[in-house]
Amino acid sequence: MELLVTGGRGQSGRWVLDRLAADHDVTCLDRTNPGPDAGHSDVAYRALDLTDTGSVLDIVTELNPDAVVHWAAIPVAGTRPGVDVYQNNTLAAHNVLTAAGRVDAQVVQASSDGAYGFFFADETPVPDRLPIPESHPLRPEDPYGLSKVVTEEIGQTVARRDGVSVTSIRPSWIQEPGDYPCRDPDYVENLDAGAGNFWSYVDARDVAELVAAALDSPHHGHEAVNCVGPDNALGRSLPELMREQYGRLPDDCAVEGDAAAFSVAKAKRLFGWEPSHSWREASEGELESPEV
Repeated sequence: MELLVTGGRGQSGRWVLDRLAADHDVTCLDRTNPGPDAGHSDVAYRALDLTDTGSVLDIVTELNPDAVVHWAAIPVAGTRPGVDVYQNNTLAAHNVLTAAGRVDAQVVQASSDGAYGFFFADETPVPDRLPIPESHPLRPEDPYGLSKVVTEEIGQTVARRDGVSVTSIRPSWIQEPGDYPCRDPDYVENLDAGAGNFWSYVDARDVAELVAAALDSPHHGHEAVNCVGPDNALGRSLPELMREQYGRLPDDCAVEGDAAAFSVAKAKRLFGWEPSHSWREASEGELESPEV
């Protein structure tokens, strides 16, 4: 396919870009282009501001892709003023997805487990269910989580209005091979550090594989899917961790052992995807990051 990938020069976007360039013709849209003799050898680059509606519409209609992977965003709360995070993420998503719908392009976009509202809540709530399904209520209290809820609503609008397939992927904390901060002593020895997302994580390679799988299996309308690793980052019994940190489990609890807190059953059903990288091997491995 002819693909447009936004944010392909970012920390997790580079893994997505590299994976897709192996099978498709890819153009990367980002704020800046790589320098001379830099960047991915199989990728074309265009620099633009994704919050500029005219620029986005111009380039998407010019290139007329089969699919758009929208991965660009300010990726976390607390790094910039909240209004900047919200405005950037929602306006960029509106521009990119609206343009994709106009050229009848399939869409896969980055959402986040931040949409559930656990991590940045003043007091992290115990989820209604474990494992947490995509149907769990979304209750963000922060601008980043709210921006992801809105981008999913934009996806639903575009899918409904333009009849294109839109998939919103909700990764948990993305780790790179050999660089797993979820295994740093300050994290592992302090339950509070990972309690906001119930010690969940996902390897960047598994994220990229889910993006590729979603592109290979278009569906009708909009679907959101969780994207987490096969276990929790502490390697301990999740029910025991929940009792130790929160004093209780939800009444609807079906997790055992060192399971992840988020269900990936929907991604398996729709796209045949399951995570294949655990911190047990990936945190110590050495693998060079893809070129950006």
